[in-house]
Amino acid sequence: MSPAKTDSWPVTIIAGAPGPEIRREIQTVIDAAEDADGNPPFSEQTLVELKSTQAGPHSVLTLLTYAPEDASPTVGEDLAGVAIVVLDGNEGVLELVVHPAYRNDGVGAILADKLVEVRGLQGIKAWSHGDHEAAADLAASYGYRAIRELWRMRLVRQAPQFTQPVEPVQADYPTPDGVSLRTFVPNQDEDAWLAANAAAFAHHPEQGSLTRSDLRARMDEDWFDPAGFFLAVNGADEILGFHWTKIHPARSGQAAMGEVYVVGVTPAAQGMGLGKTLTRAGIDYLHNAGLRAIMLYVDADNEAAVALYRKLGFAKWDSSVMYGPMSA
Repeated sequence: MSPAKTDSWPVTIIAGAPGPEIRREIQTVIDAAEDADGNPPFSEQTLVELKSTQAGPHSVLTLLTYAPEDASPTVGEDLAGVAIVVLDGNEGVLELVVHPAYRNDGVGAILADKLVEVRGLQGIKAWSHGDHEAAADLAASYGYRAIRELWRMRLVRQAPQFTQPVEPVQADYPTPDGVSLRTFVPNQDEDAWLAANAAAFAHHPEQGSLTRSDLRARMDEDWFDPAGFFLAVNGADEILGFHWTKIHPARSGQAAMGEVYVVGVTPAAQGMGLGKTLTRAGIDYLHNAGLRAIMLYVDADNEAAVALYRKLGFAKWDSSVMYGPMSA
């Protein structure tokens, strides 16, 4: 790319949370990319950080590049690409999306170059959701290599004709003596669930560090429904495991889809079969809600989880790749 062309695509830098108008522009690019690729370009945590009231220069950095008027397929200047870095001290995670109308114009390199200029890449890892070839090439050009693979798996089967879920917790799910299933109760279970989640995902790079504000942000989303949030508890009502489900609404000709959002079992309850029981309960809940397709995310190297999901009928759908410096 020539310097003249780079200079003609201005980059706006926002330290902290962008305002509502900018977030709407970003969402337009996200929607266009997801319609084109079939995969959301940003992780949920990044979008949570983007609108958090606690966000600041310490936690999020946003770079936007706008297409010049003579490069725009419409009148005026369009938002052509977005890069967001979620920061945690000296480390951060970068995610980047280019509007489908402006791909193959070097927009990703414009944003990456500007990030190098204003912050540098020290401590930065990067996600490519959907594992695009262009993202792999861009990563390699900055000395990055694949360091983690996250699969998206999907179960497709004929759903019942009715659309109202049955009683979400059924008595015939096998549980050990003294263990029962119930659903999450807002304003009661938050702290206990956060503790169970931290224990279950103590070594997970994202899920285990979930905070109360992270949980509240998700509970405030339109999709949150405690009826699809299952808990396995003992006689003292202590949480031993959980399965939080999610329903993605229909969009752009794509039917609504369920998600095995997160399944966890505390270390003290390992080996009791609760993971499989909770997963089945959530799948049945989503299936009986009239959803034909159910998806989930799982690390490709988590052999036990992948094997369980395959037994339940899930198959690999696509994958996302995290890139890090080759020297790391």
